[in-house]
Amino acid sequence: MEEHLRQAAERRQVTPNDLDRRIWRDELEWLVPSRVFDVHTHVYRWEFNTDPAKESGPFAETVGRLWPEATWNALDACDAALLPGRTVDRLCFGFPFAPACDLGASNRFAAEQVAGKAGSRALLLVDPAMTAEAVEQQLDELGMVGLKPYRFYSRTGDAVNCRITDFLPEHQIAVADRRGLIVMLHLSRPQGIGDPENLADLDRLTGRYANVKWILAHCARSYAAWAIEQASERLRRWPNVWYDTSSVCESDAIEALMQAVGPERVMYGSDDLPVGMLRGKYIAFARAWAFLSEDNHALNLSHCDPRMTFTRYEQLRAMARAVRRLALSRAQVEALFFGTARRLVDSISF
Repeated sequence: MEEHLRQAAERRQVTPNDLDRRIWRDELEWLVPSRVFDVHTHVYRWEFNTDPAKESGPFAETVGRLWPEATWNALDACDAALLPGRTVDRLCFGFPFAPACDLGASNRFAAEQVAGKAGSRALLLVDPAMTAEAVEQQLDELGMVGLKPYRFYSRTGDAVNCRITDFLPEHQIAVADRRGLIVMLHLSRPQGIGDPENLADLDRLTGRYANVKWILAHCARSYAAWAIEQASERLRRWPNVWYDTSSVCESDAIEALMQAVGPERVMYGSDDLPVGMLRGKYIAFARAWAFLSEDNHALNLSHCDPRMTFTRYEQLRAMARAVRRLALSRAQVEALFFGTARRLVDSISF
């Protein structure tokens, strides 16, 4: 066990190596402006995962052993290492541990971490069992600017095929609508934003609850371009929907999204912690995507440098390619990384 912990500590190092530094210098430093608003970050403690079987569960390695605690200081250290010289504000929320999570402790921790950070805010992690009254009370007590539901809490018990209101009931959406709050949504269903039922639900919900500021995480959970291209005509109909780029490493997907909705609706997010700090990349193939890491492949890489860089750098490389191909102006790039999110969050009144 001591050897396992030692290896975990080594993998948790946030100091970039020579390959990372070269990627930053040659490919990314020009892209990232001096001010950044990271619209998708997690703060948590492993103890908030209340699953009795958590030590053998899906989060045991990446969260339980690699990053068992994500504090504001840890996020600052990661950004100082990967985005040197940049000032970073954040929109944060708890990690949606499943099947069991101490939501109360998680939300209090998020509020504590963001307290005193004038430019940053937090979202309330919710499950569908929470009443409107409970949501209102916690929003008031903790000063949150919106809601973060998650598909793993679906009332159907099916996190893969559930519909939006299975994990975000309308009485909670109505609270966000009355207050003009953000809802950060991680879509379910295998086709993501290309799924007809997701599109029908979003047509209805974004129209009925027009005061909600919807953010569809991970480019509307489109790690490849095909789903966005399939849905592009519908995406243009929703004036109260924004998107974050967190964890998306395919430049075609980011480019397709910006072409569909305009770059002014797209915002940078890191998905830290832990995803952005893991070494690897989300890759797309056919109608699927998967996370390729240092440990889950048997590729023969003797012909090249086999080392992997941070997922966040792969995401930024994809963003850089999309920015270049679309010939975005410097003002548009600064909005992508800061201005759009800053205005969106600042539009929430307490």
